Order: sequence, then C-alpha cells, then structure tokens
Amino acid sequence: MDRYLTPVERFIVANTALAAPALVPELKLRLANEEQKLLIWQQTEVWLGRRDLLPPYWAFCWPGGEAVARYLLDNPATVAGQRVIDLGAGGGVVTVAAARAGAAATVGNDIDRLALVCLRLNAEANGVAVEVSSEDWLAGDAGAPDADVVTAGDIFYGAELTMRALAWLRGHAAKGRLVLLGDPGRRFLATDHLEMRASYAMPATDDPDNRDLREITVWRVRA
Repeated sequence: MDRYLTPVERFIVANTALAAPALVPELKLRLANEEQKLLIWQQTEVWLGRRDLLPPYWAFCWPGGEAVARYLLDNPATVAGQRVIDLGAGGGVVTVAAARAGAAATVGNDIDRLALVCLRLNAEANGVAVEVSSEDWLAGDAGAPDADVVTAGDIFYGAELTMRALAWLRGHAAKGRLVLLGDPGRRFLATDHLEMRASYAMPATDDPDNRDLREITVWRVRA
C-alpha cells in the first residue's frame, strides 16, 4: 500500500493480515487469526485508552457474511447495476463482494467506526469503491438510504437484536426490495418469512462461537 495511512489505518494494518476467507477465496480481507483474537481486543482498548469497547468483530469474517458474499459472487445478476446496502457490515465481506459482482453502488453500515475504516481498507485491497455509514439504521426514524438490494450477514446474536433486525429487513421487503441474509443456524433466528436461496458447508473453525455450527444458509426475507 503506497499511500499515506491514517493512525487508525496503521493500527488495523499492524494487527491484521490480508487473508482469503474460506468461502470466498477471490477476496482478500484484513483479518486476525484465532491466536490474535483476544490480543487485538486488548490492543484496541489500549490504543484507544478505553474499556468496554465493542469487540473487534470487524477483524473476523463471520460465516453468515461469507455465505452471502459467496452467493453474490456466484449470482452476480442479483446485484449487477443495483444499489446495495449492507446492515452490520463489519469488515465488509458482503459489501466488497457486492461491488465485485457489479453493483452500481454499495453502502456498508456499522455502528463501530473502526469497522468502517477496516471496510474501506478491504475495499481498497480488492480494487472496488464503496460507501460507508455509521448510523444506527435500526434506531429511530432515520432508516437507511434507498436501495434495490438489502443484505445482512450473521447479525442475529440476541433475541432483541434479532427481532429489531428482522422487522427492519421485512420493512424493506415490503417495499419490493430484494432482502438477503446469511445465518449459520443461530438459535434466535426463526425461519418464518424466510425463503432459502442457498446453503454452504461451514468452514472448519476452532472458534467457540461457531464450532458446533455445520451449515450456513442464505435466506430471502419476505414481508
């Protein structure tokens, strides 16, 4: 990388490495390996001088996101020429894949601003242009930008978040937009109002959050 890096970018580059996710080897993302998982969290707190920060989810490629990214790269007509918004983008595997698949514009959204810096680095590493948003799309009446396609990868970690996110996603589906989500079978996500589009075998992992999961499904959300 030849250009000048900001301090935040230098921190991310120093604590991650470019690597290819198992399901989308065409992409290179800035990721922390399993040995670095706790270290990067501690380093983030030390570097920012704060405790109780959000975990650095952006430094890992979560299976639901990988599955949606794989689906978009295998089915580029899904997003070609379309405006795509990606809820809870993290490091941006779905956002970047949508851009690579020919989307006219992509917006990666995350309330963690470090994630958005990592997302921009990942877009640059893959030669695509993306937009980012740090707004909480699930809160208040702000909503989200207009879109043709709405994506969400592996964000259903709690009952309340799942309820809010599904209501938001179904609202977009009710407006006639294509809404896709990826999930590896987390217990909070019910399959009502969901239509299976694809499934993928779960990559091998030692991560305790994902170790017992075996299949990742890409769902279309119905209103």
